[in-house]
Amino acid sequence: MKSIKYLFLLLFFSITVAQAQQYRFETSGFMISQKSNKGKWGEWSKFNKTKMVVLLDADKNRIIVYSEAIQLFTILKYYDQKDSENGNVVSFQCLDNSGVNCEVSIFTRKDKGNLKQLYIYYNDRIIAYNLKLLKDKK
Repeated sequence: MKSIKYLFLLLFFSITVAQAQQYRFETSGFMISQKSNKGKWGEWSKFNKTKMVVLLDADKNRIIVYSEAIQLFTILKYYDQKDSENGNVVSFQCLDNSGVNCEVSIFTRKDKGNLKQLYIYYNDRIIAYNLKLLKDKK
């Protein structure tokens, strides 16, 4: 009987840990900055309101932005979290669904009320989304 209890406990904790590796966000808007022919970053575009889901799935090593054209990022490398007085950032080296290398970062800005932002860095452009963490339905 004891072994069955331990088996159920083990099963419960393994399911709980597996679910903890997925984070769902909702965007409130995005901005884009592009690099000029001279190699300088331009001004950020106007903030465009939009609502879509972003999924960080560490179990499957991917980040998905459910925009009109789904953006799938395969995580190749996880970087250590970096902390500063303004907040923290977690970054990932990724390949997008076209096979292009990029870096994806999730910032939590303490200086802006713990605002979360997703940045997608390419050689010639940066896309930034404002995020809100969605709670799982119980």
